[in-house]
Amino acid sequence: MCICFITVGELLFGAYKKKWGHAKLEHLKARLRSVTIVPFDLAVCQTYADLKTRLRASGKVVTDNDLWIAACAVRHSVPLVSNNRAHFEGIPELILITESSAIAQMQSQAKLFSEPKSSNETTPPSAQSPSSEPEKG
Repeated sequence: MCICFITVGELLFGAYKKKWGHAKLEHLKARLRSVTIVPFDLAVCQTYADLKTRLRASGKVVTDNDLWIAACAVRHSVPLVSNNRAHFEGIPELILITESSAIAQMQSQAKLFSEPKSSNETTPPSAQSPSSEPEKG
């Protein structure tokens, strides 16, 4: 799992703004040390500039921090997981995974298992009801 350097800054800002105590802040920092933090480099900067140019030409505005996050994901060819679909929709080349799309996928899979089977399908022995043999006593 990786996290963009911008997101780290946003997380720390939120902690400072809410005046987290020392222990809670250190716990956050420990968790951040357990993931890869994607830094900026020239390729990320070029991706950011390209995306911003393309988005402006299409009339779409994305806030700078969100665009930096998206640029990191696009540059490294990794999906971006976010619950803020509206912030990232329409960014070229971005693979976006949101809570709502994950939920929709799970519901779709659950539907496959809940649909009635056709009469020509057989039920595996492990799924059949117990035999109707009389109980021995």
